[in-house]
Amino acid sequence: MSSRRIIAIFTVVMIVLTGVYYARPGWHIAIWTAIGTASAVGVAVGVARNRPRRKLPWLLLSVGIFAFAMGDSTYIFLTDVLGQPQPFPSLADAIYLGLFFPLAAAGLIGLARTSAAGRDRASLLDALALTIGLGLLSWLFLIDPYVHADDLTWVQKAISIAYPLFDVLVLAILARLVISMRLTPSVLLMAIGGVGMLVADVLYGFSRLGIGASWLMGGPIDLGWIVFYAAWGLAALHPSMVALTDPRVPARSALTVRRVVLLTLSTMIAPTVLIVQAIRHDDRYVGVSAAVAAAMFLLVLARLYGAASGYRGVVSRERALRESGAALVSASDVADVSEAVQAAVRRLLPPGHAHRVVLALDEPEPDSAATLSGGGVSFVYTATLGPDLTSRLGHMEVAAKCPLVVTHRAAGDPYLGTLFVAAGEATLATLREAIEVLASQAALALDRIGLAWEITRRRSEEYFRTLVQNNSDVILILDAGDRIRYASPSAGAMFGGDPLPGTPVLDLLDAASRIVARRMLNLLRTGERGMTQDDWVALGPDDARVQVEASCRDLRAEPTVAGLVLTLRDVTERRRLEQELTHRAFHDSLTGLPNRVLFHDRLQHALGRAARNETMVGVLFIDLDDFKVINDTMGHACGDELLVAASQRLTAELSAGDTAARMGGDEFVALIEDARDPEEVERVAQRVVAAFGKPYLIGDNVVNGPASIGIATTAEAIDGDDLLRQADLALYVAKGAGKGQWRRYQAALHNQVLDRLELRAELDQAIVDRSFVLQYQPIVDLRTGAASGLEALVRWQHPTRGLLAPGRFIDVAEESGQIVPIGDWVIEQALADAAQWRGSGEDGPYVSINVSARQFSDPGFVDRALQRLAAAALPADRLVLEITETLLLRDDDQTRQDLARLRQAGIRVAIDDFGTGYSSLSYLRKVPADVLKIEKSFIDAVSTQPQQRALVEGILRLAHTLGLTVVAEGIEEEADRAALVAAGCRYGQGYLFCRPMNNPDVLTWLADAQVAA
Repeated sequence: MSSRRIIAIFTVVMIVLTGVYYARPGWHIAIWTAIGTASAVGVAVGVARNRPRRKLPWLLLSVGIFAFAMGDSTYIFLTDVLGQPQPFPSLADAIYLGLFFPLAAAGLIGLARTSAAGRDRASLLDALALTIGLGLLSWLFLIDPYVHADDLTWVQKAISIAYPLFDVLVLAILARLVISMRLTPSVLLMAIGGVGMLVADVLYGFSRLGIGASWLMGGPIDLGWIVFYAAWGLAALHPSMVALTDPRVPARSALTVRRVVLLTLSTMIAPTVLIVQAIRHDDRYVGVSAAVAAAMFLLVLARLYGAASGYRGVVSRERALRESGAALVSASDVADVSEAVQAAVRRLLPPGHAHRVVLALDEPEPDSAATLSGGGVSFVYTATLGPDLTSRLGHMEVAAKCPLVVTHRAAGDPYLGTLFVAAGEATLATLREAIEVLASQAALALDRIGLAWEITRRRSEEYFRTLVQNNSDVILILDAGDRIRYASPSAGAMFGGDPLPGTPVLDLLDAASRIVARRMLNLLRTGERGMTQDDWVALGPDDARVQVEASCRDLRAEPTVAGLVLTLRDVTERRRLEQELTHRAFHDSLTGLPNRVLFHDRLQHALGRAARNETMVGVLFIDLDDFKVINDTMGHACGDELLVAASQRLTAELSAGDTAARMGGDEFVALIEDARDPEEVERVAQRVVAAFGKPYLIGDNVVNGPASIGIATTAEAIDGDDLLRQADLALYVAKGAGKGQWRRYQAALHNQVLDRLELRAELDQAIVDRSFVLQYQPIVDLRTGAASGLEALVRWQHPTRGLLAPGRFIDVAEESGQIVPIGDWVIEQALADAAQWRGSGEDGPYVSINVSARQFSDPGFVDRALQRLAAAALPADRLVLEITETLLLRDDDQTRQDLARLRQAGIRVAIDDFGTGYSSLSYLRKVPADVLKIEKSFIDAVSTQPQQRALVEGILRLAHTLGLTVVAEGIEEEADRAALVAAGCRYGQGYLFCRPMNNPDVLTWLADAQVAA
């Protein structure tokens, strides 16, 4: 049943009961009881139906009304039934004063103090002014006559005075309620009911004092009480009754004309009474009137103080709102707006006042048109706002709620959200207008930020649209069937034409990529991945294969896209470069063979396969024996050609499953897989040595490039590192055995290498200790036997191994560079010994010293040799430096300059072991030398073999033609000496004449021999 229908029924019932009450005097007691009971029940029904915030005040009023009705019924019962003429005091008075007035006053006070209206001090002062004025009139016309009535007892006087006092109290509470609250139907009905009761009580009091008509049951005075019953019952039944206890903004306490007139009349009551008394020369009420006038004056002062305080509060709030306005103007996002609003509320509230502020932009849009038009602040219970918002508001009881509205908004919808401020209800009441202004400022700031964001978004859309239109990447949007719904313009360049809408994207890929793409798109659609990336092969113009990097993102939830976004980037050239870089990273750039990194990887895999298949793996370490000589003499270009040709020969000798790699420089390595035994690996090494032993055609030159090989197999090694180490040791031994040799690693080789390394370490100490000695072998005139010079031969006086010949340690010294300090010592010592030989003759024999290529190439060698020659005070022509022909064959300007400096200083240069290197007889024309020493292999059997003799004679003729002195080495037979003399060779050396001897023996030998001129 609707509230309107219930109100109508209640009104009809009250009208009917009133009519019956006046029509049937005999039913007075029953009807009057029914009227009062109906009012009390009406209030209770209104409470149950409308469910106000606070039920207790209304329930107190309901019980009080019922008590009032019971008091009336009791009084009627006493007069009409029991026939007591105006019983006073009676039980009815006890019910009125003991139940009705306290209950009614408590209920009205509860209504007045429940909402924020109850905290309006200005309304309280105005109500007090009205109450005091009316109280003065009540004193004059009702209370004072009772006080001075001689026919009443003190009990009757007290009871008589209590009625007008209670009426004044009820009047004061109702006045406060009416003044401070908006005039809703319930408030208006409560005021009407209170006025009706007050009028009836006053008239009843006057009748008791004999003023006016006497009160009779069923008379017109009863209408006042009937109005009271009906009005208060209707007030509770009307839905607006909840506003009396709801948290709501109080009515603005503006001084309207009506309010000013009412306050003026109230304050003029006391002065008017005083004036009337003065005219009548009656001073009975001067004191009371003066006291009331003074109270009115104090109320006016309090009102002025409140106005001043309010003005100061307004100024403070305006300052806070100006600061918040400045902060909101500079706000750039919602977080800044929220922070500015929080700061503004903190400044508006008293220091330390508990509060919460929430800017709820996701709050549902209100239905009220007044709200959307800026209807202002309303108070709400936080418990009715939902758990999340209640929690954010700190579970405080009441919050001020103000919509964020921008009227005439460009975006259309004026509603942006809601501002909630939770604090004490009285405090919120004072901040009502400030909260409205703050909400308006915040709404304007949010609207400005939204407009700025929208402008930025549109500009970004234009920017990204331009990027998409001009981007080389292809952007496709796919529908639910993987068909193209949109394609960026760059798709035409990739696919040879714009893909038409509706074309399945899989039709643009090759067969292998279609499988991968279908799986990738399915993963996206099922939600297993939010974004995927892969490489596909697309079909370009004329079915050209285009490698693309495909990335796909699921944007079906985005309303502006509603599909899968596929981005294709042409990476064909990048993948080609990556493959090329990968190849270069794992292959030698010169030969194209795998490099060290790739070889190690393949070696590890080969070892794994061999372990599973129970086969053998072998490694060949290969080193080109004469590469350095060829590279230095013929140039780096020829050296590179030799390396390429060597790599091709190596690859040709290996099976398809084997690997050839270049480790660096002139070192190669071969990986032999699936070998049955070490002998199979050795056979491969033999083939490689044979292949490398064949001459190479490098440009227009035929070059020999033999190779030494070290072999290691898994028969001795346990892992890859062992294989490589053992192969390296085997190569070391193979090179020591001569050119074009191979050796397989065995345990004994390890000892040989260790012995060689130990010898190298001991050489270091020998150089420090100068544990070397020189022996000299004479160079004699083959015809006379006279000594021409002596060749210095170094020996190492080893502490444990005895006297070691050069063949035992010179190679080690050459490898380690120790030959340089050893050679310097030999030159210094030999020159010192040669200086002693001069005392044995006029000039003395010259000294011939061997100089290795590494020693000669050492920076500063020539300067050191000249310094030592000067220190020995020996003529320069008494020094001969023997160098190998390989040094002379270098195409090295520095070498030629150094040789020229030596010869300019007078030092002679001899070519040692001529015929064992790469030189030809015709090459001697270019050699800056003075002496030519023929190697022993040419001298042997020169007396018995005509061809050997003819070769030596040819060398001698060419040397004589070039002005070179020839010395034959290694002469051991008299027949060979005679043959050499017959061929025209003047000088020689060998065991036939003398073995190498120490320097003291040289002095003795020289004393017995004739020194050649």
